[in-house]
Amino acid sequence: MARTTALVIDRRYAQHDPGVGHPEAPARIEALAELFEGPTGEHLLRVSARPATAEEVQRIHSAEHYRQVAASAEREWTRFDPDTVACRETFAAAQLAAGGAIELVEAVMAGRADNGLAAVRPPGHHAERDRAMGFCFFNNVAIAAAHLRACHRLERILIVDWDVHHGNGTQHAFEADRSVLYASLHQYPYYPGTGAAEEVGTGAGAGYTVNLPMAAGSGPQEYLAALRDVLLPVAEAYRPEFVLVSAGFDAHRRDPLAAMRLDGAAYAAMTDALLEVADRWAGGRLVAVLEGGYDLEALRESVAAVVGRLREPGRFEPPADARLPAGAARARSCLERYWKL
Repeated sequence: MARTTALVIDRRYAQHDPGVGHPEAPARIEALAELFEGPTGEHLLRVSARPATAEEVQRIHSAEHYRQVAASAEREWTRFDPDTVACRETFAAAQLAAGGAIELVEAVMAGRADNGLAAVRPPGHHAERDRAMGFCFFNNVAIAAAHLRACHRLERILIVDWDVHHGNGTQHAFEADRSVLYASLHQYPYYPGTGAAEEVGTGAGAGYTVNLPMAAGSGPQEYLAALRDVLLPVAEAYRPEFVLVSAGFDAHRRDPLAAMRLDGAAYAAMTDALLEVADRWAGGRLVAVLEGGYDLEALRESVAAVVGRLREPGRFEPPADARLPAGAARARSCLERYWKL
């Protein structure tokens, strides 16, 4: 039986324009808007985005960071770092991206939808408490998690980040806090340089950060083995009340910014795996929030694959001969003192 899958997408996200030739371009959201005008968009519950409030953003970011991003609306261009450029419309788009993620988790918590995809931009997972970086201004998925804690009193939220780049901002937001378990599969070593297997959290959050560093050239077998042998056992033991996905699609074999070999089928399989966790512990509640993905054809293929599985899940069946890659094996060794693996 098909599930009720919600979608947030808003053409105003395209108003954030970091300049000619920048990979995180308005064309990304335009390509997805076109995708959802076709069969992929049929039978989806449309949820309207709204701007996140200062209070909502500042559950994750400092007041000074919020002020700096807001101030970018007063200038034609603001360069936060060599890759992270704001135009006058960026602040409004970033507010709308964070608010779109919040509205989607609200739709799921209210029972209007079983799960959903927030197709938002600018992306968020690199944004630190007091710093915009890596194309990111406000950390959308972290803000959504903080909303779930503050407004719904959830105590166990799982964030899985499969963007090809490690989500440094999300990890740092929650690394000392066991109410959010952050797990990342990412090319390593690579930008932003964080995400070693040995980074397992700090203080009370020790063991609640799971980094699965993947070598360049890794493909579906390596990713699915890492899920099977490390991420899923930890997630099952954690028993999350809600699953969030930082859904970047730049580990696709076509993506120009990385060197991985995933495809739409791999993203569908990872979605199946996480839906099984959500079904077992979270009443099926899962929301994916768009991060990276810079080849438009690959982005459309991957998003369509994920949405297809959100509506009609399959069974997670990793290849029987898939061997655990070295980085994930190292992570398992680091995590064995905290979890039965």
